[in-house]
Amino acid sequence: MLRVVVESAKGLPKKKVGQPDPITTVVFKEEKKKTKWIDNELNPVWNEVLEFDLKGTGLDSSSYIDVIVKDYETIGKDKFIGSTKISLKDLAAGQTKSLPSRNIPLANESGQNIGATINLVIGYDPPANAAPNLNDPLAGDATVDAGGGGGGGEEGDETLPDGGQIGSSGVPSGQPVNLRQRFNRSQNRQRLVDKPQDFQIRVRIIEARQLSGNNIKPVVKVHVCGQTHRTRIKRGNNPFFDEIFFYNVHMLPSELFDKPISFRVYNSYSLRADSIMGEFKLDVGYVYDEPAHCVLRKWLLLNEADDSSSGAKGYLKVSLFVVGAGDEPPVEKRELNDDQDDIESNLLLPAGMTLRWATLSLKVFRAEDIPQMDDAFIQSMKEIFGGEENKKNLVDPFLEACFAGKKLCTQIIEKNANPEWNQVLNLQVKFPSMCERVKLTVFDWDRLTRNDAIGTTYLNLAKIASSGGEIEEEHAGSGEIPSYEATTGQSEVGFLPAFGPCYVNLYGSPREFTGLPDPYEDLNYGNGEGVAYRGRILVELSTKLERNADKTVDSIHSDDILVVQKYQRRRKYSLCAVFYSASMIQEPGEPIQFEVSIGNYGNKLDTTCKPLASTTQYSRAVFDGNHYYYLPWVNTKPVVVVLSYWEDISHRLDSVNIILYITHRLESNLEAFKTAILAKVSENQLVEVWLKLLNQLIEDLESFPTPELESSSNLTSLDIQIKKLRDSALTSIKDGARRMREEAREIRDTLPDLETWVDKLKLLAEEPQNSMPDVIIWMIRGEKRVAYSRIPAHQLLYSTYSEQACGQHCGKIQTVFLKYPMDKNKGLKVPVQIRVNMWLGLSAHEKKFNSYSEGTFSVFAELYENQAQVFGKWGTTGLVGRHKFSDVTGKLKLKQEHFLPPRGWEWESDWFIDPEKALLTEADAGHTEFMDEVYQNESRFPGGEWKAASEPFTDVNGEKSRNPGEFDCPPGWMWEDKWTVDDNRAVDDQGWEYGITIPPEDKPLSWVSAEKVYHVHRRRRLVRARKRAALPPGAVVEVRDPEGWEFSSLIGWKFHKKERSSDTFRRRRWRRKMAPENRLGASAIFQLEGALGVDTEEKGSKDGATKLFGANTPTVSCSFDRSHMYHLRVYVYQAQNLASMDKDSFSDPYAHVSFLHLSKTTESLQATLNPTWDQTLIFSDVEIYGDPQSTAQRPPDVVLEFYDKDQVGKDELLGRSVCAPLVKLNPGMDQTPKLLWQPIIHKGQKAGEALVAAELILKVSIIHTLLSLAENLYMVPQGIRPVVQLTAVEILAWGLRNMKPYQLASVSSPSLVVECGGQRVESAIIKNMKKNPNFPSSVLFIKVLLPKEEMYTPPIVLKVIDHRPFGRKPVVGQCTITTLEQFRCDPYIVTAEGAILGLMLSSTVALMASPSKHLSINMEEKTPLLETQEKETVDWWSKFYASTGDQQKCGPYLKKGYDTLKLFDCELEDVPEFKGLTDFCSTFKLLRGKNESGDDDPSVVGELKGSFKVYPLSDDPGVVPPPRQFRELPESGPQECLVRIYVVRAIDLQPKDNNGSCDPYIKMSLGRNTVDDRDHYLPNTTSPLFGRMFEMTCFLPQDKDLKISVYDYDLLTRDEKVGETVIDLENRFLSRYNSYCGLPQTYCISGINKWRDQLKPSEILNNLARLKGLSKPRTEDNGTSLTFNGKQYTLAEFEDNKEIHEHLGPALERLSLHVLRKQGLVPEHVETRTLYSSFQPNISQGKLQMWVDIFPKSIGLPGPPFDITPRKPKKYFLRAVVWNTTDVTLDETSITGERMSDIYVKGWMPGMEEDKQKTDVHYRSLDGDGNFNWRFVFGFEYLPAEQLCLVSKKEHFWSLDKTEFRIPPKLIIQIWDNDKFSLDDYLGTLELDLRNLVGPAKTPEKCTLKMMDDLEIGAPHKMEQAKSLFAQQSVRGWWPCSIEQDGKKVLGGKVEMTLEIIGEADADAKPAGKGRDDPNMNPHLDPPKRPDTSFFWFTNPCKTMKFIVWKRFRCLFIGLIILTIVVLFLAILLYSLPNYISMKIVKPLQ
Repeated sequence: MLRVVVESAKGLPKKKVGQPDPITTVVFKEEKKKTKWIDNELNPVWNEVLEFDLKGTGLDSSSYIDVIVKDYETIGKDKFIGSTKISLKDLAAGQTKSLPSRNIPLANESGQNIGATINLVIGYDPPANAAPNLNDPLAGDATVDAGGGGGGGEEGDETLPDGGQIGSSGVPSGQPVNLRQRFNRSQNRQRLVDKPQDFQIRVRIIEARQLSGNNIKPVVKVHVCGQTHRTRIKRGNNPFFDEIFFYNVHMLPSELFDKPISFRVYNSYSLRADSIMGEFKLDVGYVYDEPAHCVLRKWLLLNEADDSSSGAKGYLKVSLFVVGAGDEPPVEKRELNDDQDDIESNLLLPAGMTLRWATLSLKVFRAEDIPQMDDAFIQSMKEIFGGEENKKNLVDPFLEACFAGKKLCTQIIEKNANPEWNQVLNLQVKFPSMCERVKLTVFDWDRLTRNDAIGTTYLNLAKIASSGGEIEEEHAGSGEIPSYEATTGQSEVGFLPAFGPCYVNLYGSPREFTGLPDPYEDLNYGNGEGVAYRGRILVELSTKLERNADKTVDSIHSDDILVVQKYQRRRKYSLCAVFYSASMIQEPGEPIQFEVSIGNYGNKLDTTCKPLASTTQYSRAVFDGNHYYYLPWVNTKPVVVVLSYWEDISHRLDSVNIILYITHRLESNLEAFKTAILAKVSENQLVEVWLKLLNQLIEDLESFPTPELESSSNLTSLDIQIKKLRDSALTSIKDGARRMREEAREIRDTLPDLETWVDKLKLLAEEPQNSMPDVIIWMIRGEKRVAYSRIPAHQLLYSTYSEQACGQHCGKIQTVFLKYPMDKNKGLKVPVQIRVNMWLGLSAHEKKFNSYSEGTFSVFAELYENQAQVFGKWGTTGLVGRHKFSDVTGKLKLKQEHFLPPRGWEWESDWFIDPEKALLTEADAGHTEFMDEVYQNESRFPGGEWKAASEPFTDVNGEKSRNPGEFDCPPGWMWEDKWTVDDNRAVDDQGWEYGITIPPEDKPLSWVSAEKVYHVHRRRRLVRARKRAALPPGAVVEVRDPEGWEFSSLIGWKFHKKERSSDTFRRRRWRRKMAPENRLGASAIFQLEGALGVDTEEKGSKDGATKLFGANTPTVSCSFDRSHMYHLRVYVYQAQNLASMDKDSFSDPYAHVSFLHLSKTTESLQATLNPTWDQTLIFSDVEIYGDPQSTAQRPPDVVLEFYDKDQVGKDELLGRSVCAPLVKLNPGMDQTPKLLWQPIIHKGQKAGEALVAAELILKVSIIHTLLSLAENLYMVPQGIRPVVQLTAVEILAWGLRNMKPYQLASVSSPSLVVECGGQRVESAIIKNMKKNPNFPSSVLFIKVLLPKEEMYTPPIVLKVIDHRPFGRKPVVGQCTITTLEQFRCDPYIVTAEGAILGLMLSSTVALMASPSKHLSINMEEKTPLLETQEKETVDWWSKFYASTGDQQKCGPYLKKGYDTLKLFDCELEDVPEFKGLTDFCSTFKLLRGKNESGDDDPSVVGELKGSFKVYPLSDDPGVVPPPRQFRELPESGPQECLVRIYVVRAIDLQPKDNNGSCDPYIKMSLGRNTVDDRDHYLPNTTSPLFGRMFEMTCFLPQDKDLKISVYDYDLLTRDEKVGETVIDLENRFLSRYNSYCGLPQTYCISGINKWRDQLKPSEILNNLARLKGLSKPRTEDNGTSLTFNGKQYTLAEFEDNKEIHEHLGPALERLSLHVLRKQGLVPEHVETRTLYSSFQPNISQGKLQMWVDIFPKSIGLPGPPFDITPRKPKKYFLRAVVWNTTDVTLDETSITGERMSDIYVKGWMPGMEEDKQKTDVHYRSLDGDGNFNWRFVFGFEYLPAEQLCLVSKKEHFWSLDKTEFRIPPKLIIQIWDNDKFSLDDYLGTLELDLRNLVGPAKTPEKCTLKMMDDLEIGAPHKMEQAKSLFAQQSVRGWWPCSIEQDGKKVLGGKVEMTLEIIGEADADAKPAGKGRDDPNMNPHLDPPKRPDTSFFWFTNPCKTMKFIVWKRFRCLFIGLIILTIVVLFLAILLYSLPNYISMKIVKPLQ
């Protein structure tokens, strides 16, 4: 199959008059295919697929296609525009599956370029029997190692801008997924949001062929996502099913795409387990990645379930669709020659490959760092009894590998965290596989419970293999000779899956073991981003293309284990992180510290590594004065140092970083380019930006090559292959960029290619063998892990190779937003934003760190001295459970004398007291105003007097506090007021609240405001406000304890500086500074390793210490001696498309702007989703530490968070946006920041945009002032704010529709408010919505200042206000129109249409004004006789099928020259030419805010019909304003109309019954009228042919929505709705495209195409002229010539080549109609509407083909409706006379030992099995001959147009309805051997297709099985042999029957038959009975002349004697008789002898 996708053309030349109507023809080997034509377009977009059937022959290297673009002419020949020739050489070579041909120039007849280009994609599925490509090194080769591969390519004819010539590429070496496919795949899938959503999988089972087995009854079962459906049971080896199954799922796309679709064919006869005949599996993702997400009419090769090497078990033809929300499933076109289609060329296999067995050998060597998974209970018991403690090995790991549904596991190694498995897992798979990932999961084995997953990782085959097809290389040399050698190893880039040996890291839930269920367990199964490192496994993968007979699990050879040792060599790495700031913390709470770890190193809860300085000191958060909290580190920044040991994989990561460096530069240039396009800069500037981008890209690719691999350690074969792949891909991009620079014509068109390159580079930068774990930063609050961030190590890695090879964040400050683990809210809240500078490098290079570090590093040992107060004295006696000296947590005992500096360090000074500032928080820190509070307490006995309580003054929790008199005003504050009682609470008038104490509590738990006798306790709150004051000069702020103590009332975290009377505990910090012994510079900190000063004397304390909460490590900090002051301005101009959070459809938005430790808030605006704040926020003194240059390169981000202000309750977050400020280091810089749209992200989704900018200015001098709006409010200054222009906005407000009730009351008197750019205008009020929902006066006008640049234009906001009683005016709906571009117009251009009003009503309404004399409709009657004759051969369906191109079904219709109609495969509104029928007015959906259920999707509450015109006005008031645009509007009153709805058929309805089908009927509603067509339901079908016409009346515009629903009929339960579609009749009625009634091709006054409009064509043309402001059409020559719009038309030019038939009307009307059809009006059509249901709102539930006519009653009656009743089938009889059989297998042995058979013949037609017929039995056939002379008569209903039998029968005896099946007409004949006392034996079968009959042999000798094979294989000469019996009527001869033996077909006998097909009328005329019954005639059958030997022994004893006994045993009989006579003779002799002798002796007579 060759597919040509004709996408688009550009720059076609204009015609002399008007523009061309382009149409494209593609010619391939004399075969022509055309696209649609497109009206008036110079840049047409077709997007059509043209398919050429190659009939089993492959392409050769000289193949080409001609592409010709012509100008379509309705009459006469199309005019040539340009053509091109495209060679298919690359497709023929089998090197690529598709050939994208972009921007191909078109040439004229003389070969000159016409300046136009065309875009095509050519796809090729080679037939399986095509000759192999000689260049393919794999052709015929059985095994190829992982390094093998074909590749290279030839010089192509056409070059592409995206690099490489068209598609020359390597031959796939057995791997389907190449880079380009991965691209499309990743792009395809990226468009899907990764959240659970609706999908529908449709599986259509069409037919099966060549199933193995004899006399089988096949059934197909399809299993998808846990649901199974099965087809009906059929008979025979080639069953025809044609059933469709629907699977509705709601899941994550990523999960769905890994699910398999499994097809299994069973034999339903067999009850045994082996009844499965064959199966096939593929992933849902495979189907989704195909074009249009579907696989159409492909054959699946069925294999045995377990053993796929068994060869084909048959073929199954299927179509598969995966439909996502909003997708349109493509319409299946049934090919005409479908029955002869070539199985081989349509097999569903990756292109051009055969499936081969492959073995993926996964060597699993070892794992390390596996976390504890089991409880330590047994271990603790051991410890108690003196056993060893060994917690780290509490895990029993094993590894499970899954691929393509197969699972293999290694052995279990008990109690080992570093297991060595050394096993190889051999996964046997069919290759190339449809599955993509090998899943590796390490489990912990549990004896009793289920195994726990430890961690999961994936090996993605797409990344570790390559088919070689992705790189398009260019080679030197001529185009003819392939310029590569398969043997050089240079040019091939294809390789089989290979990996490692390399470590793979596992991530999952946090490592710390708890006995409780793990809330993050899902992470260990690979779902979601793992939050912690959980170990690593060393694996190697290799692939052999052979079926390995070895064991599936085997142990690895010891040599391999030795080889892998070298891959485990470790190097020491140093990681340093300096934390600059931590801000945006939500609430204060416990102190915070950060932990940095890489792998296990630095994890402070892990005991396997040495303790490191991997955590920052604890700090308390301080309020930033506005909204957030931050950590007050000031000039002492915490530093963490982590030392770790990993393999050196710098050669891999250097390449990644270099490619990423190039990518980032390209991306930033691309952003600038896109912004320039958006801002519409001049062409020259745009070219400049574009050239800079390309030059930089080419320069980068040239100057930064990826490192060579020669000298690198631990190289793997994959490294070498990926290096080749990357190099060739980078070269192709470089060449593509050069070519683009030279050849590109239209710069904007290069954007898609540039974006493709970015994606390609990102794919190339993926490194599968990345064994270095990610760096993980944890925020720890108190002792609990709260939030994390994972940073890939390569981003921080220092490289000595080049500056570009260093990670992008190496040694640079980066901003990181931490995340909550498994955050359900997707980042709704930010736990903390940190700025951190990280550097990671080999210890060998750690000196290089010095150049990156800023500030001075100092290292301290620290401990805390603790004391408690007992009886007023401070000492150590009261320290319960605490140590005298401890760490900061107080849990770890320390002593000063035990501290030893680490190796390489020495003490620099003695211990000194140094209080920690960051942990002391006064409650007022960061606040400008503060309220001190204290509670006064009193108590009494019940009924007694109130006295002061034992603790007279407490805080709110009842803890002891100070007397109000003891509160001093801190320095820097001043009192605002005296102490007052707070009575603004639930208290009595003196401020008291009362409670009762219930022991054992000592204070009440609840309080009330009224005193009762039993109350024993009362309290009141005293408050006193203070605020910050300016400090007098020289005043000292710090007041703290001189000895450095800090105090607390409880042992805990909360300490304060000053001692209070309530304090019982105090502590102070001692520190001692260390210095490195011999090294200078910052890198000395990397020597810190191990813990300090732990008391080793106490037994077990060391272990206990680390166990508690991390060891006591030195604290490292970086202090800056100077900071720089900056001034930040944030310009917040506006936002748009925010989410509405309030019920009134709006939000009250404001923005929090955070920058480092400062935040400010804009004002909040009322009720808007498109706020314009126009505000500058000024942060005047921002202190930033560090070098200004590095700040300029990487400034801190400005974070804007948008909130909706709520009067009641909490403000809701609308989204978050990040903007980088422009840094000015000297104010003289003339650069100004540019306002840009930044996306606002909410829960991972885009939720609007903000127009913001920011600048950060280094303070060195005075800064100019800003224009102030009000106190402390500043506007955005000139030069930054957009330039505005006075603009007119005209609004056509036509009316409101479908308004839903608001607050339970219907909307009755609405008006419309339009807001734009700060201006507001309100329409008149609609008096009564029910009577007339249109506005009384329709046009509104506003003048507004709008920005000149389109990108800054504010939206138009429409609000509908309802006027209710008591002056209430709620907003009942709103709509935002974001872009005004489509409404801009030039007011002075008066087009022909615009003269009166281009957007006027169609003729219908215009006529209402003047009901003239045209009220009578003349339908001249012709002779009705002719029509009745014609009706038999031609009906409406003939016209329909003629229009769909179904030649067989339309009969002689086309030959008669009748019209066809236009079949639109979409809704009429979606046809581009008709602009959605919104040319008069558009429909805008009105929304309302959050709905009650709290869903974020706003609900649609109504529609506004209207339109806009936007045009500039002059600033000069003297200039006359331009003319208004909306004038002379039509009547807006109600109109009564007659509506005819024609429903033709439905396609692929969603089944609603359990049997996978549906009983559909139509139900429609229009206004208050409904039509329910339940009586005419069609049973058991999903593609019903309705053929129904409904007529209804309605009033427009009230009843504008016509709702057509399809329901499923159920007898007992409620009928279910399948889906519905809604048509806006008003738009059709108002549109000027005449969409109320489509124009036919000809004007007929009789026949089936009789004119049905109310107005004749000449009247419609007159109206059109009046509406367009043209003169009336003039006619001459009796109407055969006509002038319209200045153009002369004649009837001859339209009808010259046409057939003139007797139904045509007068010449004038015909000519008027032809002219009308040139005006772009809606033609007579059938539209295809998609049905939707509320159950799955955006997924198609099927399609409905239909159309609607609307006729206003005021004009008169319309013409007669069309009759679209479906066709009825015809009754036919098949008479098959079985004359004789011969060569039948002799199956029995008779008593007498002869071979014989009792033959009879059985026959039936498939689908009519109950009408099986048998001949009589020909007994005892000794030579295989049988004589029958027996007639079978089968009656059947046949649709000649569709060539299918219509069978109606009940599926089960309990079924209510007969189901209609359409089945191909076939006859099955079987020969059987009759057995009286056992089952009959089956001898052979014959299957004949009556449409396509195998010609019989004239004599039995010529009759062989080969006759049948020719048809099955599909030999090219089959058409001559195969004839339709319906055409031949009668045929006689011999056919062979076959039977299967040992898997092969052998001859089972031959049958001589006469087959005759006869119609019902002929059957009555020439009767014939069944068998030899009466009437035995036509022909008369004589009893068969069977040999005498043919009889049944049981019923014919005499014959049995004669033919069996006598014939066989006669000699025996004769012998026996003679013997009997002789014996008798002797006996008589003996008997008589004595007598005789005695008589002789005596002689008595003598």
